[in-house]
Amino acid sequence: MATTPNPELRSQRAHRAILDATFDLAVRKGYAKLTVEAIAAAAGVGKQTIYRWWPSKAAVALDALNEKMGPDTEFPDTGDITADLKTQISGLARLLTGDVGPIYRGVIAEAQTDPRIAAAVREIIIEPRIGRCQDRLSLGVAAGQIRADLPTRTMVEMLYGPVYYRFLLGAPEAEVRRSADLVDPILAGLRPASS
Repeated sequence: MATTPNPELRSQRAHRAILDATFDLAVRKGYAKLTVEAIAAAAGVGKQTIYRWWPSKAAVALDALNEKMGPDTEFPDTGDITADLKTQISGLARLLTGDVGPIYRGVIAEAQTDPRIAAAVREIIIEPRIGRCQDRLSLGVAAGQIRADLPTRTMVEMLYGPVYYRFLLGAPEAEVRRSADLVDPILAGLRPASS
């Protein structure tokens, strides 16, 4: 008896193939040369399959990036806020100076003229990670390691603003990778005042 193919499984395979092809092509050829046509050909799907799930190449690339950013953007909790932030920022800097960086820059560049991509970058990449960082900083506040009179969102901006400043303005990779060195002076201003 013949079995019919499972369309959900086929869709999952196509989805995976598209994300993999997008990342691979963007790394090998550069984000600027990435096209939906090339993604479709490399993934073995029709363009209409891609457009069914994503409105543009930037949207596909954003989903592929989000997957690749995974564990390097998680926030450890060893009980030492300084060590945890240095670990997390070092992981992020490694990611941004690796294969992810040029693709992320390309997506962010498109976000400057496409409000849908700008909103998606914030929704998919930025806001969830800000939330996780705020959670970790709140634990530092509760432990008395960080002052309580400043919103944790402001702290996130203070800590990560320099990383993105260096990354997006084309600082040398070594400088981006040294971004974790800024944690100590930033936290010096965030420590509770001594009694």
